[in-house]
This record gives sequence, structure tokens and C-alpha cells, in this order.
Amino acid sequence: MKIKATIEKGPDGLFSVYSENHLGTSFFGGFGDKVAKAKEDFIGSVKEAIDEQRAEGLAAPAIEDIQIEYQYDIPSFFNYFDCLNVSKFAELAGINESKMRAYKSGSAYPGEKTMNKICKAAHQMAAELSAFTL
Repeated sequence: MKIKATIEKGPDGLFSVYSENHLGTSFFGGFGDKVAKAKEDFIGSVKEAIDEQRAEGLAAPAIEDIQIEYQYDIPSFFNYFDCLNVSKFAELAGINESKMRAYKSGSAYPGEKTMNKICKAAHQMAAELSAFTL
């Protein structure tokens, strides 16, 4: 089973993970003050849904067979990947450093063109990381 989940920073400063996918009548969701905690809570809701299905005598996938694809907003991305240097990332993406900091905090939101630059930079970085050896 594949689950598409969205991670966003709310106006209260907390992070939420939600999905339109569901198992039976159970929907999935998670919250936390850090993205990692929200993801952990989200996975807990998936496990609870599996348990509920089985308790009702219905078929349910094993947790190991579930693949979750996360989609991040910019503040959530930088919270989860907190090892990234925002200034260097902005340089890689070709974006003004102060604008990138505003996107990171959630006080400004990038347009489609800028979002494409951010995604391209993140994918480029991921490709370089997966190709290196020590």
C-alpha cells in the first residue's frame, strides 16, 4: 500500500502530517513540534488503523508493506533536514539568501518558479550525495 502524506508547518508553529489515503474508515494524521515527531505520530496512526481493521476481522496490510511518500512545505523541509546550511542551499538554488530564510521560517512563500529552483537544487544535492564514496 502506498500512502501520500503532506507535511506542513501550521500557524501555531507545530508540524502536521496528513493524507487523503485511508484504511477502511480510518484516516491518518500526525502532529509534533518537530517534523520527526509528527512523522512518528503519523506512522502511529497508520499502525492504529491496521490494528482496527484486524480487530474488525478485515484484511489489512503489514506495516512493513506500506510505503509512505512525504511531500514537504519549505519550513518542514528545513526542519527535518536541519543539517542543511540555508545560506549554502540558497546559493546552490540561485535564490537570494534572505528570501530563502523567509521561506524557511514560513513568513514568505515561494512562487512556482522559485519552488522549481528549490526542488531542482534538492534533487541535485541528493544525486550528488548518493553518488559519492569515502
